[in-house]
Amino acid sequence: MTAPADPLIGRVLERRYQIDAPIARGGMSSVYVGTDVRLHRRVAIKVMDARYVGDPQFLRRFEFEARAVAGLSHPGLVAVYDQSIDGDIAFLVMELVRGGSIRELLRERGPMPPHAVAAIGIPMLGGLGTAHRAGLVHRDVKPENVLISDTGDIKVADFGLVRAVAEAGVTSASVILGTAAYLSPEQVSSTDIDARSDVYSAGILMFELLTGRQPFSGSTQLALAYQRLSYDVPAPGDLIPGVPPQFDDIVLRATERRPDDRFADGFAMQHAILDAVDEIGLPPFTVPAPSQASARVTNAIARPVVPRPVAPPAVARPAVAGTRQATDPDRFDDDADYDDYADDDHWDDDYQDARYADDDWDHDEEPNDARSARRVHRGARPRQPDVDDDPLPPSRRMAAVVWFLLVTAIAAGIGTLGWALGSAVA
Repeated sequence: MTAPADPLIGRVLERRYQIDAPIARGGMSSVYVGTDVRLHRRVAIKVMDARYVGDPQFLRRFEFEARAVAGLSHPGLVAVYDQSIDGDIAFLVMELVRGGSIRELLRERGPMPPHAVAAIGIPMLGGLGTAHRAGLVHRDVKPENVLISDTGDIKVADFGLVRAVAEAGVTSASVILGTAAYLSPEQVSSTDIDARSDVYSAGILMFELLTGRQPFSGSTQLALAYQRLSYDVPAPGDLIPGVPPQFDDIVLRATERRPDDRFADGFAMQHAILDAVDEIGLPPFTVPAPSQASARVTNAIARPVVPRPVAPPAVARPAVAGTRQATDPDRFDDDADYDDYADDDHWDDDYQDARYADDDWDHDEEPNDARSARRVHRGARPRQPDVDDDPLPPSRRMAAVVWFLLVTAIAAGIGTLGWALGSAVA
């Protein structure tokens, strides 16, 4: 069955950011592949759910957090380029990561060996540490918010969005507790949150990467959240053989129930992993992007935006040379079919963690989309065929000839008369 048309496909926000194709949808927002028509580059556009747009408190916090994150620079963070509100749409413009999330990679391949976990944790914690030193807290570190590019880059996304949503008047418990499995104890019991809350969530994430499961379970999101108030996270090596004791120690310290007993921030936890890598002698490793998610982004980039049929205007207007048709919001069709962007519940389970033993991974080249087929050609208009090369009709040509002969005759007569008078005087 064809998915219903997305009314945002083809829309141009702020006369600059064209929405091309969907990538992912969540409870707070939807993410699209887009085009910055001014700079001619691909971007990711995160459109917030419509219920937040009418909340001034959310909009103020949304703008503040976006500006703060845009000021950060680290390869482990998804870059934020712009933020704005266009009518009924609040949106972020971000770096487009061509790949997928850690969640999708876990679904494809299951538990990861230590060298793969280190290859994810080191850049992830570097990005978190950069934000922590700037006074920012992510509040929602989870596999869905850690992305892997098709070249193996690890980047943390969605900084500041949870805080903006948490302060919105329309917030619901389902939004705040939607990621209860990764909440720190203080996020459940109080509002006193700092960098050590992100460290706890990163410890839960590291536990899941090593074991393929989460440390707590509950029949409801609320019950799951409250588990961490009474119970400690077990060592990953208690559940799965082969986990180095150094990694057990890092997870146990990161997930201490008392914040004072944890690593102080992302950089402190990152340094512990680097020390463990050196001590164990783990080989360098490039984490592969999840294949199906990477293909989904590639297909979204390649998907053409079908021109929308335009009704004839009530009053005809002449064409204006140089008009930028690419920014016309009525130019595109809403009938884009994106069945292949379905939810992530169906994945190939044939991958085994043994495949991580091979470091030689192929990275397919992305098609060069810099010169998109959607770019409007602005060549010279063809010349209309000439009906007659002479601009005057025959009747006007005859009148012109008569007037020319008459004027010539008069001039000649005057000249002759002047010559005769001159001769008589002489």
